Amino acid sequence: VKCSMNGTVNGTNVTNGTNILPVIVVHGGACNIPQHKIKPSEEGVKQAAIVGHKVLAAGGNCVDAVTAAVACLEDNPWFDAGRGSDLNADGEVEMHAMVMRGDTCDIGGVVSLKLIKNPIEAAKLVLYESHHCLLDGPASLKMAREHNLAEESPEYFVTEECRENWKNKSAYKNVIKDFFSSEDGHDTVGAVALDVHGNLACATSTGGIASQLPGRVSDSPLSGCGGFADNESAAVSTTGHGESIMKVNLARLIAMHVEHGLSPTAATTKALNHMRRRVTGNGGAISVDARGRIGVQHSTNHMTWARIGGMRNDDETPSNNVVEYGSNQTNGRQEKI
Repeated sequence: VKCSMNGTVNGTNVTNGTNILPVIVVHGGACNIPQHKIKPSEEGVKQAAIVGHKVLAAGGNCVDAVTAAVACLEDNPWFDAGRGSDLNADGEVEMHAMVMRGDTCDIGGVVSLKLIKNPIEAAKLVLYESHHCLLDGPASLKMAREHNLAEESPEYFVTEECRENWKNKSAYKNVIKDFFSSEDGHDTVGAVALDVHGNLACATSTGGIASQLPGRVSDSPLSGCGGFADNESAAVSTTGHGESIMKVNLARLIAMHVEHGLSPTAATTKALNHMRRRVTGNGGAISVDARGRIGVQHSTNHMTWARIGGMRNDDETPSNNVVEYGSNQTNGRQEKI
C-alpha cells in the first residue's frame, strides 16, 4: 500500500516564507459552451472549488481536496463526468479518471469504468490501495466494490440531453469534426491543488466523447496527458481533444516548461500553442506550481474554471476568502466566501 500524504517541499515553506497558503483551481472543460449552459457550468465549478478549498482550509491534503472537487463535478449533470457522461457508440457510459500526487509522483487511474458513482474515488483507491498505477474497467470495478464505493444503475448516469446528443451523432469522426466549433460543448473536468504542507496534486475525470468506439481510452486517466503533478514543477489538469493531448503529452509538457523557468500561465500558453501548431488540436489546462502561481488557459472559445487562492502573476496578493470563476481565461468574477 502506498504511503499517506504528509511533509513539505524540501522541508521549507514555498509561498510567502512563513505560512503556505493553499490553492485550488478547477475546470469544467474546454469547448464551445452554448449560452444556456454557461451560467450553470460556472456555478458548478465555483461550488467544486469551494468544496475542495474546505478540505485545504481545514489542513487537509491536496489529494483529498482535488478528489472532493472533482467528485462534486461528477455529481453535477452539466458536466461530462460521472452523471452526465456522454454515451459511446453502443449507447453506454464508460468513464475514466486519474489522481496524481506531487510529493511521490504516485498515480491512480481507472479506464472504462461503469456503475461507480464517482470514478475519481475509484482512481484514488488505485492510488492508495494498489501497487499499480492504472486499472481497467473490470479490475477497477472489483476494487471499488471491495471498498464499498457508492454504485448506481446505468440509467443514473444518462441525462436526456446526452441521449439526444447520442442519437444525433451517429459517427465518432463527425463528432470530432465539429466538437470544438458547434454549440454542444461537453467535456472533461479536473482540479489542481497546493496544500499547507507544500504538496501538489491533480485530478481529472471524463465520460469521453459522444459516439466514441466502445473501449476507447481518453487522455484523462493517463499521466502526462490528462494530468500530471510533481512538487518540483507543477500540478496540471488538461481538457480538450484527447487524441491531440496524448500526441503531445500536454500535461507533462506544461510541467516541463515550468521546470525550465516559465510561469504556469506562460507554460500553459506555450504548450497549447504547440499542440495547435503541431497536431491541430484545441484544448485547455489549469496549473499551479509550488510557489502558488496558477495558469488558466485555453485555445477553445470557452473553458469554465474557478480558483481560490494562488497568483496569476507575481504582483498579485493571494486571497483565501474569495472565489474567482468564469467561462474563459479573461472574464473572471470574484465573490467572497
